[in-house]
Amino acid sequence: MDISGTERLHPLAEGLDALPGAEILRRLLSAQASALGAVGRALPKIDAGAEAMAAAIRGGGRLVYAGAGSSALMANADGMELPGTYGIAPERILLLMAGGLPRDAHMPGDTEDDADDGARAAEAVRAGDTVIAVTASGRTPYPVAVARVARARGATVVAIANNEGAEIFDHADVAICLPTPPEIIAGSTRMGAGSAQKAALNLMSTLMAIRLGAVHDGMMVGLVADNDKLRDRARGMVAAIAGVAPEAAGAALAASAGAVKPAVLIARGLAPGAADDLLAASGGNLRAALAELQPTGQSRPTKGD
Repeated sequence: MDISGTERLHPLAEGLDALPGAEILRRLLSAQASALGAVGRALPKIDAGAEAMAAAIRGGGRLVYAGAGSSALMANADGMELPGTYGIAPERILLLMAGGLPRDAHMPGDTEDDADDGARAAEAVRAGDTVIAVTASGRTPYPVAVARVARARGATVVAIANNEGAEIFDHADVAICLPTPPEIIAGSTRMGAGSAQKAALNLMSTLMAIRLGAVHDGMMVGLVADNDKLRDRARGMVAAIAGVAPEAAGAALAASAGAVKPAVLIARGLAPGAADDLLAASGGNLRAALAELQPTGQSRPTKGD
C-alpha cells in the first residue's frame, strides 16, 4: 500500500517522546519551517488562484470555501476574516465544512468521508463562483465531491492539497500543490501541512484584495471599522493618504459612514456623493480615483466637457 507524504514517518520523530521539552519543540518548529518552504514553490499557482477569486468578486459571484477537519478550519477562517479586513460583503462568501461548522470543541472525524454530503452542499454553488477546496491528503471525499460538483455547475475550482498527484486536482482549474515533508507527529496535518495551507490561503486572499483595490500602500482601506481600534486605524489611514490632520480625517469618516476610501476623497475636497461616484467610476480603486483629482480636490474634466 502506497503511503502518502502526509502519512509517512519523519526521520526526526524517532525517540521524540523521550527527549527534553526544549529539544522536542526545536524539532517541531524545524518541521513547521520546512513545511512553509513548499509555499514558495507554489507562488505562480497561488497567483492564479488569487486572480480566480478576484474575478468571482468582480463578476458578482461568490467565494466558496470547502474542506473537512483542520483543513476546513484553515480555509473557513480565511473566508470569515475577509469582510472585516477587506470589506467584502459577507453574503459574497459561502463556508462549507464536512459535518457543518463546529459550535464547540466537538469535531467528529467520520463526516469527512461523506461524499454525498459534499455533493449536496455543492448544489448551492453557482456558475461565476470560485470554490477554494482544501484537503491535506488530496483525496478526502467531502472536499473532493464539492470540487467535482462545483466545477460541473460552472464554478471555477481552486484546489489546495499537500500531496503530488492528489485526486482533487482532477477537478480543479487551479491546482495548488504544497508538498510538505512528513509530519513529526505522523499524520497530524494540523501542524506542518496546516501551516502551509494557512500561509497559502492568506497569501492568495490578500493578493485578491490588492487586485480588488482594498489595499493602498499596504493599508487595508477596505476594512470595516466596527471597534475602537479599527476606528483609530481608519482615521490614521485617511490622515496619511489624504495628508490631513486627524480631526479632518475623523470628520471625513463621519461623512462617509466610516468607509475609508470615500473618506480619503472627501478629505481631499469632494462632496460625499461625488466621492462615491468617482470611486465607482474607478472600479473601487482608491489610487485610480486619487489620480483623477486635481490639487484643488476637483476631478478632472471628462472628454467633451
